[in-house]
Amino acid sequence: MRTGRMSRKTKETDIQLELNLDGTGIADINTGIGFFDHMLTSFARHAEFDLKIRANGDLYVDEHHLVEDTGIVLGKVLAEALGDMAGIARFGEARIPMDESLAEVALDVGGRSYLVLKAEFAAPQVGQFSTQLVKHFFETLASNAKITIHASVYGDNDHHKIEALFKAFAYAMKRAVKIEGKEIKSTKGTL
Repeated sequence: MRTGRMSRKTKETDIQLELNLDGTGIADINTGIGFFDHMLTSFARHAEFDLKIRANGDLYVDEHHLVEDTGIVLGKVLAEALGDMAGIARFGEARIPMDESLAEVALDVGGRSYLVLKAEFAAPQVGQFSTQLVKHFFETLASNAKITIHASVYGDNDHHKIEALFKAFAYAMKRAVKIEGKEIKSTKGTL
């Protein structure tokens, strides 16, 4: 089974996360940040990953530490669940519209981390979620999962743009981690 689990406790956050890449999209998410829960639930549903997250943190400061540390833990658990990555499609892409917004994500689950994100947000917050943290979350996740992500989004409504990004990321990941054979897709023979 392609699963992973991790607990991480610091002076700022306490996170428990479980992931099943071969799930059905069941999400049980509680971070204390409603919009972030909505995005992570949408990610799990559309990727068809089962995802359980319990995250507590110093939200009296702001949401930065909790979002960052959730990205760290999710990235590490993704890497754990993928193991040696033998047989996966490796590459995935998706274009997802949400009303006036359109998000595109192309990624490589190939053992190298990088993020290119082209996105501008009009508002500083969506609910209690800072729009600055969109890039930071994906950077942190990519770094810890060792995946390359190229993403872009345009539109007028920040909620729609961010949600379209999370859904495009979900569909790209779903395609990239699909088992297509037994070999590692690399001319090096390893990722």
